[in-house]
Amino acid sequence: MKRNFIVILLCIMALTFSCKERPGKPTYPETKKVDSVDVYFGTRVADPYRWLEDDQSDETKEWVQKQVAVTSQYLQKIAFRTKIEERLKEVWNYEKQGTPIRKGKYWFFSKNDGLQNQSVVYVKEGPDGQERVLLDPNQLSEDGTVALADYAISENGKYMAYAISRGGSDWREIFVKEVATGNDLEDHLEWVKFSEISWKGEEGFFYSRYDEPEKGVELTNINQFQQVFYHQVGNSQGKDRLIYKDPVYSLSNFSAVVDDDGQHLILYGTRSTNNNSLMIKKIGSEQWLVADTTYENNSFYVGTVNGKYWVLTDYEAPRYRIMAFDPQDPAIENWQEVIPEADGVLKEATLSKSYAILHYMVDAESKLFVYNFNGHKAFEIDLAGHGSVASLRSIKDDDELFYYYHSYNVPGQIIKYNLEKHSKEVIFKPDVAFDGTQYVTELVFIEADDGAQVPLHIIHKKGIVKDGSNPLMLYGYGGFNVVYQPGFDIRLIPWLENGGIYVNAHIRGGGEYGAEWHQAGTKLNKQRVFDDFILAAEKLIEMGYTSKGKIAVRGGSNGGLLVGAVVNQRPDLFGVALPAVGVMDMLRYHKFTIGWAWASDYGRSDESEEMFKYLYAYSPLHNIKTGVDYPAVLVFTADHDDRVVPAHSFKYIATLQEKYKGDKPVLIRIETKAGHGAGKPVSKAIEELVDMYAFTFYNLGVVPYK
Repeated sequence: MKRNFIVILLCIMALTFSCKERPGKPTYPETKKVDSVDVYFGTRVADPYRWLEDDQSDETKEWVQKQVAVTSQYLQKIAFRTKIEERLKEVWNYEKQGTPIRKGKYWFFSKNDGLQNQSVVYVKEGPDGQERVLLDPNQLSEDGTVALADYAISENGKYMAYAISRGGSDWREIFVKEVATGNDLEDHLEWVKFSEISWKGEEGFFYSRYDEPEKGVELTNINQFQQVFYHQVGNSQGKDRLIYKDPVYSLSNFSAVVDDDGQHLILYGTRSTNNNSLMIKKIGSEQWLVADTTYENNSFYVGTVNGKYWVLTDYEAPRYRIMAFDPQDPAIENWQEVIPEADGVLKEATLSKSYAILHYMVDAESKLFVYNFNGHKAFEIDLAGHGSVASLRSIKDDDELFYYYHSYNVPGQIIKYNLEKHSKEVIFKPDVAFDGTQYVTELVFIEADDGAQVPLHIIHKKGIVKDGSNPLMLYGYGGFNVVYQPGFDIRLIPWLENGGIYVNAHIRGGGEYGAEWHQAGTKLNKQRVFDDFILAAEKLIEMGYTSKGKIAVRGGSNGGLLVGAVVNQRPDLFGVALPAVGVMDMLRYHKFTIGWAWASDYGRSDESEEMFKYLYAYSPLHNIKTGVDYPAVLVFTADHDDRVVPAHSFKYIATLQEKYKGDKPVLIRIETKAGHGAGKPVSKAIEELVDMYAFTFYNLGVVPYK
């Protein structure tokens, strides 16, 4: 009796945690090592966990089960995870809608009533018509792991072609549905990946696919020789007509879109994640007219104005501009400027009946400007606060515009804008159990050693004290010209509500300031990305937002690489590291699925000795050291991730568990029937967030929802 009283007293005196909330140091499964060595320019590089690259082997599956058991046992012992789960389900449970699309007499939009695993597509006749369910992806699987990945409506609204993804894979299957009846036709297309669905009238559509891969390597084999096909509604896939294939250069991707007049086809080709070719032909003709096949520019068709193609391009304009050309004489030297490059980055453009609406980024925040077809600026659409625009959609035979606007503390609203009257109407505003007025967003710039001003978006509760005591989550990506603009994210609420500060670091490698900003963080400049991120952590500490050991660092995909690299280089700064689906083996990434396309950002280990040494110096897998006090690490990956294959995370955590001898947990969370992230059902998303926050709060010494 006396002993029980002492235990209870000790629990009370601990203040921070109850006794049940102490998982303890995990006991990791033993991971066998093999004698696997690669030689790069005379340097021998051991790869003892190479066998984990075969994610279909019984041995790897057994290893996965053991890792899952250890991680689950650790996380389940954190008692306050239940409170996090309850709050996430509460705040997530609100109606969400997507921006509407009009085709013919029909209007299409997505809606989720709150906790549905997948959003449902609705259709109605006219803007005020009676809505009905057209496609409910929740009916495609019991667990929500079959997702609607994309859909396209035929020109007059007769058919819907929709692509589904199973288990989070990038592979797609396309089906065709009759809009009037809601019935599926017999059309079924397979082995589709990285594809447009572009209709030619009501008869059929263009799409891209690969040859069927060998059984067992569907999720790991290199994706090569992508081809463009035309599918006529009602035909089997075997009857689809080949439109384009490069028989020589296997590592190319191609996609095709039909122009506004429905008579010409525009073909994009890519050999990396940046820059594309552009060719045009009259549908039915065999002759392609070359606009640009240098693969040195990014150029995209916007629409047709007075018989001329308008394109959004960075040709001799690193922050993009609008140019025009005759589709019968499309060579790039004949292009003419319509709207010149501006200070902001031109992110996208769309055309209404009388106007061009241009979406710019200024310091990663959105600006909307409206231009006449003569290229003169007419007016700006006012956007309040530190926010961003998504789903910008115009009506081509009318002067109406629809867009989705949100900021960190303002949930996404759908706005209809009349371009003639300059009038704005909020047609959908969500009711979220979150008071955004209690939070503030700051835009702060930090200066790098080379003078670059790196923007940080910082969100936190009003009235925080900058005394270094605040837990802080630092997020970054830094690659592939990608920008994560400020916007409402329901996933951040548990962090913000419990005193956490969230920081989105717009580091080099992204597209915040155009091509120069992107190129400054690629290949032999990649270390600058990590330096920017480390600098952000140091400056946030210096400004009093937080202190060493109170920072959780988070990133996914290329951002997972970022987290792995900075944790190796400056482990003293961080209390928790959360790398998700990261590129961790920089020497072999190009050998799997679409990895070859990333070489424009990374370079390759077989490219040159200089490039090999540079990659080897920061590759997260190859720079884990013994005797280093690493932060608590929770790696996230998924068994169906066929973009960044799970072997990256498997080998990384096996090495970390081998070499780290401290008491902090270094674990891996492996999701089943999930992929790189897209299409993840709500139930799985919430489960993952519960685990992430439980791990993070516990290892930073924070008790949420006390």
